Amino acid sequence: MPTDTVEDYLKAIYRIESRGGPPVSTSQIAESLEKTPATVTSMVETLADRGLLSREKYKGVELTPAGEVAALEVVRRHRLIESFLAEQLDYEPTEVHDEADALEHHVSEEFTRRVERLLDYPAADPHGDPIPPADLSTPEDSGTMLVAALEPGERGTVVRVSDRDPDVLEFLVDADITPGTTVEVAEITSFGLVTVRTDDGDEHGLPEAVADRVYVHRAAESTAAADGQEAGDA
Repeated sequence: MPTDTVEDYLKAIYRIESRGGPPVSTSQIAESLEKTPATVTSMVETLADRGLLSREKYKGVELTPAGEVAALEVVRRHRLIESFLAEQLDYEPTEVHDEADALEHHVSEEFTRRVERLLDYPAADPHGDPIPPADLSTPEDSGTMLVAALEPGERGTVVRVSDRDPDVLEFLVDADITPGTTVEVAEITSFGLVTVRTDDGDEHGLPEAVADRVYVHRAAESTAAADGQEAGDA
C-alpha cells in the first residue's frame, strides 16, 4: 500500500501532468510540495524503482499506468471529501482543500463509495476539478481553456478554479468568480491583466497569476461567432 508521502507525490505529479502534460520536472514537484530538489530526486528514484514513474534524464518524469491508477485513487478520495465537506458540513470552498489533505490518507474505499452515493455521484469538486469515477479511468475534461484565451467581448462559463493558492482562491470567491459563473472578457492588457465582467455588471481585474487559475468553457454564442468569423475569413 502506498504511504502518505508516496500518495502526496503521485497526486502532485498527476495534477501537474493534467495541467501541462508530461514530462514533469523535479523543480515543478519541489515547488508544488514545498520540498528541496534533493528530497524530490530521492523520492522520484524510489517511485521509479516501484514502477510508478518513468524517467528520462534531463527531461523529467511521467506517471506509468500503475502510477496513474494510484494517483487517481487518492485524487478521487480528495475531491469527494472536498465535496462532502462543502455540501454536507457547510465548509467554504476556501476551507476544504487543507481538510481534505488531512483526511484523504485515512478513509477506506467503502467510505469513499458511500460519500459518492450520498452526494449523488458528483462529477466535480467545489473548485470544478473533475472527480475520477470508481473504475479510476481518467475523467473527461474537454473543451476547457484559460479565461485569458477568450477574446475581448467573448463570454465563458467558469468550470474550474485552482485551489493551490489560498489567497488567489479567496480573491476569486470574494469576486464570485467560481464554477458556474458566466463572465465576459472586457479587456486584456499587454502585461497580462484580464478584466472580466460578471452577470451582475461588476468588473474585476485579474492579474496574470490569477487569470492563469481560472478555466472556462467558451459560451455557445461566442463559439458561434468565432465559427462565423472563420467562415468569413475563408
